Amino acid sequence: MIGSMADAARPAWRIDSEGWLDAALRCPSPNADPRPPEAVIDLLVLHNISLPPGEFGGAHVQQLFCNRLDAARHPYFARIAALRVSAHFLIERDGALTQFVSCQARAWHAGASSFRGRTRCNDFSIGIELEGTDFIPFTDAQYRALAALVPVLAGRYPLCAARAHSEIASARKTDPGPFFEWQRVAALAALRDQSL
Repeated sequence: MIGSMADAARPAWRIDSEGWLDAALRCPSPNADPRPPEAVIDLLVLHNISLPPGEFGGAHVQQLFCNRLDAARHPYFARIAALRVSAHFLIERDGALTQFVSCQARAWHAGASSFRGRTRCNDFSIGIELEGTDFIPFTDAQYRALAALVPVLAGRYPLCAARAHSEIASARKTDPGPFFEWQRVAALAALRDQSL
């Protein structure tokens, strides 16, 4: 697990020149493509996900993002196994951090979306999935991992805002939901305040 209080003496995390975080487990997803040449990476988008819905643990999210989800394993999986989706990062309930897409590339996380009059938020955003649902609080370990991750991203990219998926795709999405506490992560709260 990463991001614990005992990690205070660990070396600072770093994003390399290809957009990969050294502290994350790397699990490359095929569901990504190049950003438009003029894209400026200036938005963080927060999501939640659990597979099956409301269940935590296991490798189902990783399998979905890598197009390896077995549709026969659960009735819900038959509905989503053919989806081609991803995110840059996943933070599991225990704080474990996985990166699926280089920050330099476009992950397929936001779908039809709009922020400050700009559509296609995937073009200019970094997507962070939190293992969770709209109906229960996130864990301390997840907030610690976010508290470690967000300043690294903000130090590498000109981030000026943080939004919930529900705010950029309000007709379709509700995540990360009412239990997400923006103020628990100072760097995230600062981006949030700038964006309102």
